[in-house]
Order: sequence, then C-alpha cells, then structure tokens
Amino acid sequence: MKGYKNPDPTVDLIIENKKGEILLIERKNEPYGWALPGGFVDYGETLEAAAIREGKEETNLDITLISQFKSYSDPRRDKRYHTITKVFVAKGEGEAVGMDDAKKAKWFSPQEIESLNIAFDHKKIIKEYFEFKKFLREKGLTFEDLGKYLLNG
Repeated sequence: MKGYKNPDPTVDLIIENKKGEILLIERKNEPYGWALPGGFVDYGETLEAAAIREGKEETNLDITLISQFKSYSDPRRDKRYHTITKVFVAKGEGEAVGMDDAKKAKWFSPQEIESLNIAFDHKKIIKEYFEFKKFLREKGLTFEDLGKYLLNG
C-alpha cells in the first residue's frame, strides 16, 4: 500500500474519418461537454490496451491504434484529479454510438470544434494534432509512418 499520491494515468484517442472529421463524445458526467474518447488505465493494463478498451466502451467502434501522439501532464488539465494522459491516433470501424459514460458520439469538422464546449485540455490536444499532421505532410510522412516506431504492442 502506498502512502503518497501519484497522478492517475489516462488515455485519449484521436479518431479521424476520411472526411477529416474528429470523433468526440458528449460526456454524461462532470466535467460536462465534448471530449475525445478515453479514460483511466486499469491496474495491470497497458496504455495501448486501455486505449482500445476505452475507445470501444465509449464509441462502439472497433479501434485500431495507428500511432502514439503526445503525453499531457498539466496538473490542471482535469479539475477532479491530477491525470497524465497518453494520446493515441486511431481509426475506428463500425457505427459510432455514445455508450458507457458518453451520451453521444459525433463526428466534427475542425471548424465546428472551435465553437464547442470541450472538456479538459482536449481543444489544445486537437489543435496540436492538426498542426503536427500538417508538419508531417510537409515532410512527406503520416501518422502510420510514425506508428511503426512509436507503438509498443
């Protein structure tokens, strides 16, 4: 038993469709608003397994991880707890439906996301994703290229 507090590990997924839209879920619980699918890593679970599980639980999609993206650890990113998240770029097969602690799952264009009430630091994450995707394109690379080196399992 530990006698000290550590941040809680979480995962988030950026799932983009062929139209360039990002899948967001509307949260049932506080903090309310739209968010990237994701959640807490269970004890004994890898980050990759947690991302696939959380993606399926919240969106009904069969998740395939493409690449790791970034980690975010600002203690203020979640007003409930200090969390550290690993963000994954993924694709999803099937029909997106809000499940578990998600009221809805809906695809949004980058322009639509700007005006939404987004929970946590997810608006920042999405912005940085599109900036990095543009950088990769300029270098002739994709997230699939990165995934060959950045995925553990």
